[in-house]
Amino acid sequence: MYPVFFDFKHTYINYHLMKYGFDNEKYLRIQSEHIKERIGKFGNKLYLEFGGKLFDDYHASRVLPGFEPDSKLKMLTQLKDDAEIVIVISAVDIEKNKVRGDLGITYDEDVLRLREAFIGRGFLVNSVVITHYSGQPSATAYRERLERMGINVYYHYIIEGYPTNVELIASDEGFGKNEYVETSRPLVVITAPGPGSGKMAVCLSQLYQENRRGIKAGYAKFETFPIWSIPLKHPVNIAYEAATADLNDVNMIDPFHLEAYGKTAVNYNRDIEIFPVLNALFEGIYGENPYKSPTDMGVNMAGFCICDDEVCCQASKDEIIRRYYTALCGFAEGKSSEAEINKIALLMKQAKISTDDRRTTLAAKERRDKEGAPAAAIELADGTIITAKTSDLLGCCAALLLNALKHLAGIDHSVKLISQKMIEPIQHTKVSMLHGSNPRLHTDEVLVTLSILSLLDDNCRRALDCLPLLDGCQAHTTVMTSEVDRKIFKKLGVGLTSEPIRKA
Repeated sequence: MYPVFFDFKHTYINYHLMKYGFDNEKYLRIQSEHIKERIGKFGNKLYLEFGGKLFDDYHASRVLPGFEPDSKLKMLTQLKDDAEIVIVISAVDIEKNKVRGDLGITYDEDVLRLREAFIGRGFLVNSVVITHYSGQPSATAYRERLERMGINVYYHYIIEGYPTNVELIASDEGFGKNEYVETSRPLVVITAPGPGSGKMAVCLSQLYQENRRGIKAGYAKFETFPIWSIPLKHPVNIAYEAATADLNDVNMIDPFHLEAYGKTAVNYNRDIEIFPVLNALFEGIYGENPYKSPTDMGVNMAGFCICDDEVCCQASKDEIIRRYYTALCGFAEGKSSEAEINKIALLMKQAKISTDDRRTTLAAKERRDKEGAPAAAIELADGTIITAKTSDLLGCCAALLLNALKHLAGIDHSVKLISQKMIEPIQHTKVSMLHGSNPRLHTDEVLVTLSILSLLDDNCRRALDCLPLLDGCQAHTTVMTSEVDRKIFKKLGVGLTSEPIRKA
C-alpha cells in the first residue's frame, strides 16, 4: 500500500516509498513495558546505562527501516514521569577537546546540547558527572561553568586497577570516594556524548553508594546492537560490526547465557569480557549477582519488532557497503586505518555481498566511463536510476540533484531549471570575489537558487516540492565529494557513497 502524490497539473504519480521492516509502534509499547518490569524487579530504583544515541540514531533507522531516529527518546518519553537523566562526560575528553565526528562539536558543548534537548522533551535533567577526574584544570573550569548555570556537577575519580581490582573498587577507597549523585526518580538513565565516557562505572558507583545508604538499587544496560535475539550472522548484526570497525567490536555468542539457559544469544566481545569482573563487583556490593549472563543485563526488545526480515536484511547489506566506502574515503583523507577497511571487507564476504550489489555504484561508473568525467547516480524509491556528470557549470552532485528533482516532478529532462545565464554570475562571485578555485555550483547553491527562482518559475517550485521524496534514496559518486555536498545529502536523507578518488 503506497501513497499517491500529485504533480501540479493534477496527473497521478505513484512512488514506492520506503518499505518498512520494523514495527516502530510495537517497539515503543513493548520496550517501555519491559523497562518498567525491570524497575520493579529492583525495588523501584534502576540505573539504566544507555549505550549509543538516545536520539538522532540514524544507523538504527537505516538498518531497521521504520525505526525512527528518535524512537528511543520517544519510548523513554512514556516513562518520563518516573525517569531522570544523568549525563556523563570524561575529564580526559574535556582536556583533549574531543569532537563528535557526526556533529563537529566538542563533547563538553554536546553535554549542553543534549541537556537542552532532553529538557525540551519534558525530562528531568539535574546532574552532570565528570568521570576520570584527577585535577584537570579544564574539567575544573567546566564544572564551575555548569554550576554557574545551576547544574549539579559531581566528580568521579580514577580508581587504580579499574576494572579488575575488585577489592579496591568495591570499597570506601574506590567507589566510596566518588561524589554521590543525588537522584529522585525510580529510573535513572545514564547517557553520554560518546563512548568511553564511563557510563558503566557511574552506574556501578551509584549502586555501591545506594547500598551504603540501605537502598537496593538495580542496574541494566540498553544497547540496540547487536540484537541478541536474532542470529549472530544476521545482516543487521554484521552491519553493527561494520559500524564499529574502528573500535574492533566483535559479535559473539554469549557463552554465559548458553551455559546458564542452554539458549543462544548474541552479545559483543567487550560485554562478554567484562562480565566476570561485573559478576565479582555485584557480589562485592550485594553478595550475589542477579544476572547470569551479559545478555541478562540488557533490556533491548528491538529484535521482536522486526516485521519484515527481508527488508531489514537488504537495508543492512546496503549499510555495510556504505560503511566500506566511508572507510575507504576516510583512509584517503587520513582519518581511517587500513585495518578498519580490511575488517569491513571481511564482513562483506560474510554477508556475501560486494560493491557491485549497490546499483548506484554500477550506474555511476557506467556514466563516468561513457562521458569521461566524474559522475553520480541515485536510485529513487520506485527503483528508477538517475545519473549525472560533472560539467563546467555544475558538480556531479548538484547536477544529480537537479536531474532527480526534474524526474520526480515530471519535468522533461531537456528543461533547464537554472539557466547558464543565471549560473555564470554566481560562478564569477565564487572565483573572482571569494577567491574560490572551483567555479561549479554545489548542491546548497543549487537549492538556494531554485528557491529564489521558485517565486516566479512553476517548474522550480514543483521541483523543490519533491525534495522530501529523496529521503531514503541511495546515491553514489565516482569521486570524493565536498563536505557541503555530503551534508546536504545527509540532511535530505540520501545514503551517499563515493569512490576514494580525489577530484582531478
